[in-house]
Amino acid sequence: MILVTGGTGFIGQALIRHLVEDGRQVRTLIRPSAKSPDLPRGVPVEVAISGISDERNLRAAMVNVDTIYHLVGGERQGVSADLFQIEIEGTKTLVEAAQDAGVKRIYYLSHFGADRASAYSVLKVKGIAEQLLRQSGIDYTIFRSGLVFGKGDSFTTAIASLLHFFPFIFPIPGDGKALVQPIWVEDLATCLVWSLENEDSRNRVYELGGPEYLSISEVILEVANRAGVKRSLVNMHPSYMRIGGIILEYLFPELPLSVYWLDYLAVNRTCAIDSVPRIFGLLPSRFSKRIEYLEGPNWRRTMWRGIFRRSGVLNG
Repeated sequence: MILVTGGTGFIGQALIRHLVEDGRQVRTLIRPSAKSPDLPRGVPVEVAISGISDERNLRAAMVNVDTIYHLVGGERQGVSADLFQIEIEGTKTLVEAAQDAGVKRIYYLSHFGADRASAYSVLKVKGIAEQLLRQSGIDYTIFRSGLVFGKGDSFTTAIASLLHFFPFIFPIPGDGKALVQPIWVEDLATCLVWSLENEDSRNRVYELGGPEYLSISEVILEVANRAGVKRSLVNMHPSYMRIGGIILEYLFPELPLSVYWLDYLAVNRTCAIDSVPRIFGLLPSRFSKRIEYLEGPNWRRTMWRGIFRRSGVLNG
């Protein structure tokens, strides 16, 4: 039995689907909530009700589990996220429960630049979580990825919506030349599943990125083109963008915006261009070939409906 934390998230749903298609038995954690869980449709998966820091329920969720994929992250929640509680305390509790349950393997999804000494909050907590896994005594595999994109992501779809929030211009951090290496979610999920059969992946750290380096300016312009929007990009000092981002998060909590994105865009976030083909024998998809999902939706209407619904102007 495989347990997936963060299984209702964008990457988690893709991973669960790939695991089930590969003939695996999968169980995922669902946080106690009045809302219906966002599980992959038409995919048979067991559900365990537990928060990531709920030791008692975590132990119950790990009955007959021998492998864990740990995908839970808090950065998407923005300034309201308690990164220490989610990333560090959550991973610590998970590891302790896994030790008692006799779990044999933990796979962890981290980020480029993860380092416990990092000045960036997200990368710091990811680095500490990695260290907890290394010291757990359980076999681990750590995957550090670049920005992950695909239908339903919080990257390209967020940019498409935000382009409609800012009239005429669109602010970008610094000079917009910082490089990213977007990887398609289906390629990432494939690598995560294939590693189950790779004994050489035990106690290793892999960095996985797409087949091209793109500046953040190039990414935004490509998204704008697919979403049918024209905006002039305006360079802004990252510190000013951080302040502005925090203000916008508080004023418009339904905006698809997280101030922690700036942690990824402050400097180049890349790895070896041949990492995925070399390690997994898979040729990953190029960014421009897999963002056709941006061409259909009315992103302006989607964004404003979300804002009005949160403010109570719209019901449902």
